[in-house]
Amino acid sequence: MRADRLLSLMLMLQTRGRMTARELAEKLEVSERTIYRDLDALSAAGIPVYGDHGPGGGYALLDSYKTNLTGLTEDEVRALLISGAQKPLADLGLAEASEVAQLKLSASIPVSQLRDAEHMRQRIHFDAAGWFQPQESVPHLQTLQDAIWHDRQVYIAYQRADGTYGERQIDPYGLVAKATIWYLVASIGDDMRVYRVSRIRSVAVCEECFTRASQFELVAYWSQWCAEFEANRPQYPVTLRLSPKMAALLPSIWGEGVRKRLEDAEPSPIDGWIEANFNFESMEAARTNVMGLDTMVEVAQPLELRDAIAEMARALAGFYGRK
Repeated sequence: MRADRLLSLMLMLQTRGRMTARELAEKLEVSERTIYRDLDALSAAGIPVYGDHGPGGGYALLDSYKTNLTGLTEDEVRALLISGAQKPLADLGLAEASEVAQLKLSASIPVSQLRDAEHMRQRIHFDAAGWFQPQESVPHLQTLQDAIWHDRQVYIAYQRADGTYGERQIDPYGLVAKATIWYLVASIGDDMRVYRVSRIRSVAVCEECFTRASQFELVAYWSQWCAEFEANRPQYPVTLRLSPKMAALLPSIWGEGVRKRLEDAEPSPIDGWIEANFNFESMEAARTNVMGLDTMVEVAQPLELRDAIAEMARALAGFYGRK
């Protein structure tokens, strides 16, 4: 609806400041011509929108103008009051502030909407933590948060995944909580990188400030980085034969992600076993995972994995068979 779009346009200019017609069109998923018409409509309604042409130009509201819109739809109230984000907020030292903010929000909305939001909160909860996932220690998280807030460079000592250490001065752009694991997005010169916060062993905030790249958007960068990370992970393809019992149990062992490929596999008319393809990060990872499934799984391919499992089984039998 156009009224909703005009409201979104006005709030976007108020919260983000100057934006070009192209940026507004991309955010609101309309044409630039539609944006120009909407800007004219806001001006006609008395909203002080002004535009600057040329490099660095765009559209903005007068600095003195602030809307006093407080109306929220029922769905918006539900979204704001639904529970489940407390752990990342607590890591950032914002748990108490979040509770106070929710109390203020609850006090400012009609009783009918509050009752509806509470109704949903008692029925839907987001738990972002994975099963059996240990809590990582992130003692430097709030120091990094403060440096990011003030665009200050930091000097970090970092332990890589292979156990080696490195030290570097970086420009910290943002923090991302994926489930319960925190990541730091930072740049070294023109190179943007991602660091696991729990592997940062020390942080020293520098006197120097840095200038953030004007086109950088944390959410967009993180989505792109995740896609590239998953696509470039080492892959060791394995073909397995699974008994009917193991086919039913495997989603609870390896996760629901395997269910679809198991359902698509055709059972053998002879013994009912199914054959499916899986990817592991290495032969060692495949061997460890497959050996934990006992004799209800057989490796069809590759042959080197069959040989590695047989060799490990013989070594285990010898180890535990001795007195």
